[in-house]
Amino acid sequence: MAKPEVIPSLARVVRGLSALFWGLPLVLLLDAKSALEDSLRGFGFPPVVGASLLVVYGLHQFSYFQPQERIWVAAVERARLLALLLLALAPFTVWWSRQPDQPFYTQSMVVLLFAGMAFLLALNHVLVRLAAMLPDETLRTETRFFAHLNRTLLLTQTILAAAYLLLLRQEHLPAGLSWLLSTLDLAKVWLVVVLSLPPVALTMTLLWKTKEVIMTSVFRG
Repeated sequence: MAKPEVIPSLARVVRGLSALFWGLPLVLLLDAKSALEDSLRGFGFPPVVGASLLVVYGLHQFSYFQPQERIWVAAVERARLLALLLLALAPFTVWWSRQPDQPFYTQSMVVLLFAGMAFLLALNHVLVRLAAMLPDETLRTETRFFAHLNRTLLLTQTILAAAYLLLLRQEHLPAGLSWLLSTLDLAKVWLVVVLSLPPVALTMTLLWKTKEVIMTSVFRG
């Protein structure tokens, strides 16, 4: 059972977990939809900015829990800085969809892609540190396992994305490889969404399980 003075900060953690649980898929969905040709473009960038703000809000709630734990605070701060970077880059999904040939917008989208991967890695580390402070060994074991699996997925995807961008800069490529790159370029936004789904889904699973453990062991216990 948590100490009475810890319960208000744990309530903020639960609030933050809920905000992240809903914010993560919203960011992925709205960023993808804003970058594509669809009716959402007429709303401009407020929807994508709002979804990113929800993620920043969720991480801000974590800062009230165990502020004396340096490792925990450092992990939260890293994730929050990356979330703020995603917030700053969110409007570029709309601007890039309107002017996809503008090099600055294209480069911003590349930065957004890698920042998103880095954010998921940082968020998984935050969840590992949070689980280490909660009195549930099963949660700690599952969080470490899923976080390790997520790291493997994200690092593999980062390497593949870097290799793809590097190959695009090459002038002389075999015909088969050039055809493959051209095919990937036609569906690059959808490809990013499909590859992002597994790590996002695993992270949402950890968010939900952590929230349920806190609710069950502290507030319902």
